[in-house]
Amino acid sequence: MSGIEGNIKELLRQLPPDVRVVAVTKTRTAGEAMHAYRAGLRIFGENRVQELEDKKRLLPADISWHLIGHLQTNKVRIAVADATMIESVDSLRLLGKIDTEAVKQGREIDCLLQFHIASEETKSGFDLAEAESIDWRSVATSLLAVRICGVMGMATFTDDVEKVRKEFKTLALIFNRLRDKHFRDKACFREISMGMTGDWRIAVEEGSTMIRVGTLIFGERINE
Repeated sequence: MSGIEGNIKELLRQLPPDVRVVAVTKTRTAGEAMHAYRAGLRIFGENRVQELEDKKRLLPADISWHLIGHLQTNKVRIAVADATMIESVDSLRLLGKIDTEAVKQGREIDCLLQFHIASEETKSGFDLAEAESIDWRSVATSLLAVRICGVMGMATFTDDVEKVRKEFKTLALIFNRLRDKHFRDKACFREISMGMTGDWRIAVEEGSTMIRVGTLIFGERINE
C-alpha cells in the first residue's frame, strides 16, 4: 500500500459515510492520482481547466471530475465538455454562459453556487446580500442544461478555529435558506462543498457533504 492509499484509508476511517471526498489533484501527476483511484476515490478536483482536460485523458473514464477553481468565461467550453460538476460558479453571467454552452454540447452539467464567506478579499463568490436578493427559483427554472446542486465556499486561511467555524456555519445557513425558499422541490439541491485539508473536520461538524482535500492525501506539493 502506498502512502497515498494509506492516507486515504485513514481519512475514510474518520469521515462519516455520507460525506464524500474530492481528491484535489492540482499539480499532481497522473501516477499519483492513480494511487487515489486504486484506493477507491472516484471524485477528483482540479483548479485549472487545462489541467483537468489533460488528466482526464490519462485516467480511468469512471472518474467524476470537479472544477473547483475560478472559471474564466473563455474556458467555459472546455469545462463543460470535461467536467462532471463545476463547483465554482460565482456569478449569474457565468452560470448563463455554462448553460448556453451545455445546450450547444447537448449535455447536462451539475453546478454549485460559490459564496464568498471568508474575510480574504482574494476569494471569489456571490456575497451574502446576493444570496438573499436573487430569485434563485426563477434562475433555476430558466436554465435548460444546468442543474444547481448546492453551494460551495472556502473559509479564511487562519488558525482561528472559531472564525473558520463561523464562516462554515454561514455557508450552511445560506444553503438551508436557499433550499427552503427556492429549491425545496429539487432533490438535486443537496450539496454543501466546504472543508479542505486544514479544516475539514470543522466543515463536517457544520454540515459539509463534500470535502476538497489534496495535501492530506498526497502530501506537501513539490511545485505550484
